[in-house]
Amino acid sequence: MIRSLATQRPVYVVGVGVHPYQRTSTTSYVTLGLHAVREALADAGVAWSAVESAYTGTALLGIAASRPMLRHLGATGIPMAQVENASASGSTAFRQAVIDVAAGIGDLSLAIGVDKPDLPRSASQKTGIGDLLGPRSAPAAYFAMLADAYMARTGTSIEEVAHVAVKNSRNGAANPWAQRRKARSLAEVLAPPSIAGCLTRLQCCPIGEGAAAALVASDDAIESFGIDRSRAIRVLSSVSRSERPSEPGEDGDTQLTRDTVDRAYTETELSGEDLDVVEVHDAFSIEELLYAEALGLCAPGDAARTVVAGEFDIGGRCAVSASGGLLAMGHPLGPTGLGQIAEITRQLRGEAGERQQPGARTGLAHMVGAGSVCLVHVLQRL
Repeated sequence: MIRSLATQRPVYVVGVGVHPYQRTSTTSYVTLGLHAVREALADAGVAWSAVESAYTGTALLGIAASRPMLRHLGATGIPMAQVENASASGSTAFRQAVIDVAAGIGDLSLAIGVDKPDLPRSASQKTGIGDLLGPRSAPAAYFAMLADAYMARTGTSIEEVAHVAVKNSRNGAANPWAQRRKARSLAEVLAPPSIAGCLTRLQCCPIGEGAAAALVASDDAIESFGIDRSRAIRVLSSVSRSERPSEPGEDGDTQLTRDTVDRAYTETELSGEDLDVVEVHDAFSIEELLYAEALGLCAPGDAARTVVAGEFDIGGRCAVSASGGLLAMGHPLGPTGLGQIAEITRQLRGEAGERQQPGARTGLAHMVGAGSVCLVHVLQRL
């Protein structure tokens, strides 16, 4: 029997921190990570000594990354674990911290995501089992083919797909933690070079470096440490699923997203119509359209027209990728999912500044990772 968070102790996000995402530099991952952790501790108003467990999400650093980083805060003997789940590493670290608190194993747990650029080494290359494409299939090419299929199926134009990047660049320009901080016109987004098919450079996410962190707490911790309850954001659902055989003609990640969010909606008794802010895995512009439909934010085939109509803008019906998404905020892998949690937390607190979605109360963070895996978190202001 699979139990939901609704049957466990309440869990709250009480502190978030982000080191700005940036191009590769000489900055060490320790400096990146500690910046985010210290910011999260200060945001919650608690000391490092209060933290009872820590999970580090990283896809590129290598083994044993937690201790060389966190020892600079003090050796407290807490359990630490490193989490790797491709692009969903940070989301999975967050889920582990949430489970610790929900199950009563601890009252205050840290999730941190941190990475520096490197060539990923996939375990699939060591299985000894070949496939038809091998290294010849690049993600951009795969999603360009999905874009072609989507446009043929729905009558969407190349310009309508590109509007996703226009919207997200505008949001990223107002985000001090974003790697791409310049609003782009439709003409700029459509300008060469093409990376694959209709997907131009600005319709593909940048992969740089950065860090993000979140502290999750129980009611007991909020009372014990005098944490400001008015800024505590409830984690209503944390769902993780992996791939199953796809239905004929459907993209596997889209189906996986639908499976994962359906369980989250069942657990929370919510639907896409109840969401005010959403952060999705928009590594390529077409992904936001596919996942918006899978999340039930609009009818199948209507996502592009919904974007163009401004319904997914900040101030629209539901702010999608208010951070700028992966397209503008960036996708350093390990931190990406936790950066989403930080954005939604700030939105639900009313602390997002120029990016603030008016009246935001309920948010959803969505990440997919190679494997394939998908994680969905639903957060709500009390």
